[in-house]
Amino acid sequence: MASDETGPDVALSVVVPCFNEEDVVGTLHARLSAACRDGVGDRYEIVLVDDGSTDQTWSFIRDLAQRDSHIVGLRLSRNHGHQLALTAGLSSCRGALILIIDADLQDPPELLPDMMRLVRQGADVVYGQRVSRAGESWHKRATASLFYRILRTLTDVPIPPDTGDFRLMTRRALDVLQSMPEQHRFIRGMVSWIGFHQVPIEYDRAERFAGATKYPFHRMLRLAIDAITGFSTRPLRLSLYLGGLLGLTSVVLLAYTLYSWLFLDVVHGWTSLMGVVLMMGCAQMLMLGIMGEYLGRLYMQSKHRPLFVIADVARMQESVAPSRSVPRLVDVRQGSRNT
Repeated sequence: MASDETGPDVALSVVVPCFNEEDVVGTLHARLSAACRDGVGDRYEIVLVDDGSTDQTWSFIRDLAQRDSHIVGLRLSRNHGHQLALTAGLSSCRGALILIIDADLQDPPELLPDMMRLVRQGADVVYGQRVSRAGESWHKRATASLFYRILRTLTDVPIPPDTGDFRLMTRRALDVLQSMPEQHRFIRGMVSWIGFHQVPIEYDRAERFAGATKYPFHRMLRLAIDAITGFSTRPLRLSLYLGGLLGLTSVVLLAYTLYSWLFLDVVHGWTSLMGVVLMMGCAQMLMLGIMGEYLGRLYMQSKHRPLFVIADVARMQESVAPSRSVPRLVDVRQGSRNT
């Protein structure tokens, strides 16, 4: 789970996954710090999670942590992916309110005061909803729009369209999120599943501040699969629908075969046989693929591996490295931190 207790002087935690963001960290720190001071004064922390970067991102984070007591740096032992890096930061934050934001500054941290106002009015989660997406190709905008519409149709939990992980949530919402044991995590869907009072705040998404996107097509596709299979069993029902369709097709083929045998005096064989074999083969492969996806998740979940390993922790005037023989593991499933 998250830290054992809420920090007594931490009103707000900002959690930021970072992967190869050396060109962004300085500006990110300045803008986040200004937004936090406007929102809660001096009672905040910024948790920067280095997700196995191969550039100088961790060096910059460590230097910031030595100069600014509000910075907490976490370095994962390898690249675990955005969703697990975010989970690592959420497990370590101490604030009564938690802001999730990406490092690329496409989501404006300056919205924080408005988001906090909505929380004071009773919201448990305030999620950013994009009105426009500057600097993105028509292909990415079109596929993103299609993804959210398909997701809304297939999933059993209503997930707001045109949203990312940019959101502000209360501690009680985070505690429920951290009690969810999924290995394949789709956090915006998990937050929607929690319930409570959730409200949108609309904004225009800016271009990426610097560097290249860390979500190429194959990662977006993987996230889409995680979203659909993690929040819906409807793909499994395709077997019923397809089975019924093939049943009707088989009746038509059988009627045609009998008609040909009775009235056309034609020998039927290879064509009709191969047609049936191909249809059944395609259906079987499709269903095996869908069931294999679910069974694979059950297999991975049964291992009960920790979701991530934190290699280093950096705070002002200290850099704590866990023992080489016993790395620090965080088990979200059990809500505990083991050393």
